[in-house]
Amino acid sequence: MAHIVVMGAGLGGSIMAYEMQEQLRPEDRITVITKDPMYHFVPSNPWIAVGWRKREHISVDLSKIMAKKKIDFKPVPAKKVHPQQNRIELEDGTSVDYDYLIIATGPELAFDEIEGLGPYGGHTQSICHVDHAEKAHEAFEEFCKNPRPIVVGAVQGASCFGPAYEFTFILDTELRRRKIRDQVPITFVTSEPYIGHLGLDGVGDTKGLLESEMRDHHIKWITSAKVKKVEDGKMFIEEIAEDGSVKKETELEFGFSMMLPAFRGIDAVMGIEGLVNPRGFIIVDKHQRNPTYPNIFGVGVCVAIPPTGPTPVPVGVPKTGFMIESMVTATAMNIGQILRGQTPDHVGTWNAVCLADFGDSGVAFVAQPQIPPRNVNWASSGKWVHVAKVGFEKYFLGKLRKGTSEPFYERRCSRCWASAS
Repeated sequence: MAHIVVMGAGLGGSIMAYEMQEQLRPEDRITVITKDPMYHFVPSNPWIAVGWRKREHISVDLSKIMAKKKIDFKPVPAKKVHPQQNRIELEDGTSVDYDYLIIATGPELAFDEIEGLGPYGGHTQSICHVDHAEKAHEAFEEFCKNPRPIVVGAVQGASCFGPAYEFTFILDTELRRRKIRDQVPITFVTSEPYIGHLGLDGVGDTKGLLESEMRDHHIKWITSAKVKKVEDGKMFIEEIAEDGSVKKETELEFGFSMMLPAFRGIDAVMGIEGLVNPRGFIIVDKHQRNPTYPNIFGVGVCVAIPPTGPTPVPVGVPKTGFMIESMVTATAMNIGQILRGQTPDHVGTWNAVCLADFGDSGVAFVAQPQIPPRNVNWASSGKWVHVAKVGFEKYFLGKLRKGTSEPFYERRCSRCWASAS
């Protein structure tokens, strides 16, 4: 009998549990460890921040679904992984032993790396968690009573740029609906070397598409930006030249700001030699398996991926939902093979398919594979993207509530977009 433990129950961990269960032998069992019994659909957080969604619209009670699936479920945060002992120490003082561990925790948000950053003790908002998005909505409603400049973007070391672009244009749409857009200058501040880089050195013509959208919506931008600190209503920025020198220092005043932070690994794995890199991300091979501890696998945002190339300001690589699903499937199949005495040979496609909603339009891109050079390198824009994003939200939440993992929508859309290119 083998005991498989999934640590984390977000976008990757929840689906990981479903797919892994399908690979188990009758005598095997699976346990999910997570700090939150409720799943929240993170891609909908920008909508929550402007009041287009409520928490209950994007939440799923995983404890009930896991029980129906006969998956042991422990809503207790992990305190420390002890890989040499095949044991996870939990915050409540108990421990869980495992034969195989799948780490799917997502990241820790590194707000503390920049003075004044973040929604708790800082001066900027976030859409990384539903709690942050609700707090951002409260701040936005107050802002609309006294409209002033807005600053949105992603700081140095960030690796998830799509939501920053999404939220910028969603704010633009909502402000126009409230008929106060003319009172609100918007500046997009990013560590990317150019608009549309996305941590991927661009996909198709994302540079041209997003620059054009920003011009059309009267949004200014600052690239290769390093945020030094944030004070109440003021952001201090250094613009970095190609050689790493500071070419300009800028102070931006704002009445509302949302800045995505850098990510790092969670405390439970931080500093474990051979398991994580210096930032705490899980080191894996092409089979999602850790080379030092071969009974540990990693999927999702917590996985270490090197940047696509040097940039004046540090830029991370995003892990999109479609890419994560491919990691999940490969991991489940590989562990299934190992349980049956076979050599694991499944490799995730690591393709990127992203729908960036702008409220009434949007930009979509397909990168196959995500890291260049690519077989498919395509981007497009239009009102259909908004419709597709809404459709995917309903589809994914429905899939999660049913306890299914079949990625039909993902495969179908991927084929359609690949054909369109």
